[in-house]
Amino acid sequence: MHEIKKLKNGLQYIYIPNSGTSAVTVLLLFPIGSRYETRPISGISHFLEHMLFKGTKKRPDYLAISRELDAAGADYNAFTYKDYTGYYVKIGASMVGKAFDIISDISFNSTMPAKEVEKEKGVIVEELRMYEDSPMHAIELVFDRLMFPNHPLGWDVGGNEKTVRAITRAQLLNYYHDHYSPQKAVLVVAGNLSKEDLEKNLEKFALATSKNPAEPKYLPFKFKDNLSLSERVAVQPRKIDQVQMIMGFHGVAHSDKRSYAAAVLLTILGGGMSSRLFVEVREKRGLAYMVRAGSWPYRDVGSVYVQAGLDPKRLPAALRTIKVELKKIATKAVSKKELADAKTSLVGRMDLALEDSSVMAERAAKQFIFLGDALTAAEVARRVNEVTAKDVLALAKELFKVKEMHLAVIGPVKKEDVLKMLKNK
Repeated sequence: MHEIKKLKNGLQYIYIPNSGTSAVTVLLLFPIGSRYETRPISGISHFLEHMLFKGTKKRPDYLAISRELDAAGADYNAFTYKDYTGYYVKIGASMVGKAFDIISDISFNSTMPAKEVEKEKGVIVEELRMYEDSPMHAIELVFDRLMFPNHPLGWDVGGNEKTVRAITRAQLLNYYHDHYSPQKAVLVVAGNLSKEDLEKNLEKFALATSKNPAEPKYLPFKFKDNLSLSERVAVQPRKIDQVQMIMGFHGVAHSDKRSYAAAVLLTILGGGMSSRLFVEVREKRGLAYMVRAGSWPYRDVGSVYVQAGLDPKRLPAALRTIKVELKKIATKAVSKKELADAKTSLVGRMDLALEDSSVMAERAAKQFIFLGDALTAAEVARRVNEVTAKDVLALAKELFKVKEMHLAVIGPVKKEDVLKMLKNK
């Protein structure tokens, strides 16, 4: 069972004991990410994530932090997304005190040395270039810009070379003091830790304070109606052997009650090797090696997508096949077996994932910042099992509307040719 409480300084924490593992994950999540940024400081959330490992008053440089964690055999990292930023340490239960101490220290006592700020700009630019040079990653950036034009949700989480190089230490410190407060964060402790040891180690976080934390503000997004086909297609020509494509539609937000129906729908459509798209696109026609369906939910909106990588010559056939399958699932109810199999698949994969304390911690943290609660595995399974074929059909009809289809493509193709492919029956 989860336990959710609040420290006197306002930090809310979730305790998820699990005696079936030898590890403990300590995760601190802040509800701030790239969608809360303005264009001049695009990428600052991600930049700040890097800087928190560069030194504190207690640990003066990055080596003092990394050596201590490496010596403990810990798995540690951080991540920045559009709606949140997180820092975690997964460590053996006997060493858990280090995890509490270091996560608290870097999160609330970072010094951000000026030399490290300037040096890290080059590191981040190389990271941006690395992802841009990978078509499988770059296609997501093209899709986001298409789906969320002129909006922070459509920007790269890491910003761009111009904004990253322009960000100053003063801006980083201001952003840090505005948004990294215990009142805004959620701490999750998951794994083999007794209640007594938890309370003893929580003292490290109880000392954290913040004078005037800012209220995170984001720009809401509303999808536009009646966009032309050309406005809903983006093609980035590249001389590569394989076309990467994402076909996407309006989706559901994190807090949308239909998110469980969406999970079932997307599992049936493209969630495994027996899914409809995998069978039709890969197994029957041999059009692609990778084809899948999924969703990207955010606080207020979301998108659902089909992604594939294939020979440019096979793109027309793949688009036709995908459109046929989307029309089928939005026209006729899924079978009882498909529905039952999708539910057991979702619950089974969740059970496997939750063997890992870090997965358990991240799931609970995200649920808490978006839903205000951390759901148990049993509650999630109950909600999945309540989904009906009628729910799936209704959602498919709402999501897979031809006039709301967006298509992003990277590869040796031209936009006019892709438009012709989509217009052909």
